[in-house]
Amino acid sequence: MTSVNHTVYIVTTGYRNGSWNMAFDTSLMDIFRKGIFQEQFGRQSMLWRFYAWDPPALSIGHGQKRADIDETACNMKGIDIVRRPTGGRAVLHIDEFTYACLAETATANTHVSAMIHGIIRHALLGFGVSAEFKRTQPDMKKRYSTAESASCFTASARNELHVEGRKLVGSAQRRSDKVILQHGSLLLSDKHKLITALLGCRDRTVLCRIKDDLDRKTISVKELTGIIPDFNSLCSAMIESMETRLKKRVVILTEQELTSLFTCKPALSGRL
Repeated sequence: MTSVNHTVYIVTTGYRNGSWNMAFDTSLMDIFRKGIFQEQFGRQSMLWRFYAWDPPALSIGHGQKRADIDETACNMKGIDIVRRPTGGRAVLHIDEFTYACLAETATANTHVSAMIHGIIRHALLGFGVSAEFKRTQPDMKKRYSTAESASCFTASARNELHVEGRKLVGSAQRRSDKVILQHGSLLLSDKHKLITALLGCRDRTVLCRIKDDLDRKTISVKELTGIIPDFNSLCSAMIESMETRLKKRVVILTEQELTSLFTCKPALSGRL
């Protein structure tokens, strides 16, 4: 990606609940849009956040209907429902490594996506996982008109990472003028498939198709290697990959350095 500051900033926030995670990403985009982050850390800045979910949560896309989700089933299993600031469909966040990347750039969204997934792809090589880019773009508008689209991982966008044709990393974007937010999930185990029990669809035929899609079209690090890498190892691999591919200095920020810039701190609490 062009027009990026010579420094890449990183923050790791570890395991947090779903409401906190989505509020934090939303607040980060807010301080980018207002230029607050750039004033503090430099124009054309890039910031990455690495995080995970505890307890597991189910997120729905910015424009997705809440009716796609079975709220009763989620409540019975103690799974929060949250709305992402980005698009896409429902994701069950369990046994995954999650990233968010924010930048002020005029670079096209597809090029930003390629850069981000290239870094993730390089990091995965250290764990014995050789992933490839998805080279085609499906008709998402047509896809979203079907009941089978309720789960994000049943379809793949261009530049998302696959192994043997099966989706390993799913991502979504949102742009506001020159500020872009992309965040996504690296599947660490096959537990994401449990989402079929949390969907609002009552049509058994459709649910069977969704389950079949998840079985045929997705794969996880554990299925490929037999192990789930720990969070800190994944963070270290990502940072090393950035330094190698971007050839830029990486600076670690603390959570407090960022929250001190937030204009709406109460946003870091509450549920959808």
